Amino acid sequence: MIQLSFFSSRTLALYMARTFLVRTVAVLAALVVVLQTLDLLGESGDILAYPGNGDAALWHYVALRLPQIVARFLPFSVLLGTLITLVSLNQNSEVIAMKAGGVSAHQILAPLVVASLAIAGFSFAFNERLVTRASATLDRWQAVDYGPLPAAPRGAQDVWVRAGDDIIHAASAGGRGAATRLAGVTIYSRQAGALRRIIIAPQAQARLDQGRVIGWRATGAKLFDVVSGRLAPPSSFDFGAGVSPEQFTLSNVSADDRSLLQLGQEINELDAAGRPTGPLKAGWWHKISGPLSAVLMPLLAGTAAFGLARSGALFVRAVIGMVLGFAYFVADNFALAMGNLGAYPPLLAAWAPFFLFLMIGETVLVRTEE
Repeated sequence: MIQLSFFSSRTLALYMARTFLVRTVAVLAALVVVLQTLDLLGESGDILAYPGNGDAALWHYVALRLPQIVARFLPFSVLLGTLITLVSLNQNSEVIAMKAGGVSAHQILAPLVVASLAIAGFSFAFNERLVTRASATLDRWQAVDYGPLPAAPRGAQDVWVRAGDDIIHAASAGGRGAATRLAGVTIYSRQAGALRRIIIAPQAQARLDQGRVIGWRATGAKLFDVVSGRLAPPSSFDFGAGVSPEQFTLSNVSADDRSLLQLGQEINELDAAGRPTGPLKAGWWHKISGPLSAVLMPLLAGTAAFGLARSGALFVRAVIGMVLGFAYFVADNFALAMGNLGAYPPLLAAWAPFFLFLMIGETVLVRTEE
């Protein structure tokens, strides 16, 4: 008689979950060691090329790169850990014994799915607390060619904004709204596509009209006339009519370097400024759907658990499970790329592969075993 409970028994569920978790962690550790070693070999020359860098710099790079590798390959480890677990259970006839005792295919996979939910929760917290910070720090370190690590910037750095024909560059932009301040400002004033004037100013601030930003004013600006070749004495210079503060402060927002809450806040500010946020919204949703991909792996790899091992088809079943798992990652990356290009809506780009392969895995399981 088929049991209708979610788990067939507590003992069996704990046994399968423990086996699955141990093998997943073992696969992840092996992948991380190999990939971190290869990555370090590729970057060690650039790191040691900077005068004064030594073993400490190499270990610092490992500490920053390791969270990124763990986050990227954790779903692959879950897939391989599931396949190894199910193949070994099938080879030892443990699956046959469970089915003979009235345990359904879904009940066999249920402990693995629940354990995968725990892995997904860990992955989400790990990404939010460690990966985003490590990615931001590593980006700043690589930007100075592995030299002395600069302090964490307050606001945006190296910002380029177009205002009509003019091009504005700010070395840094800090603050929010009307309190935004620009430092190291260079304005390339053009007419009909030809450069006419270059204005350089140490700082600039917003010009207000009834509390609303209507433009920008640079103080201590030096104006160089390209046509006449004359340099005017320092003075105030108004520029950037219609350019909002968010175009400076939120010009280089990266979903990888922001937590879920930070990214959501910056998306709202960009929406209020009327700027496109499709790729960032896709990245926001993917911060949730990405870790949840671990839950799909037991279902997609479930074909390796069933069928007689002596029939010679066990290897084929394992390959099918692996192909389904890797096909999900290909589809997920493709959909996210389409979302970044604006071809897919953000919600579809982040969730369509997940639900598509959820249905595929469930269909394969039901048609073959239930």
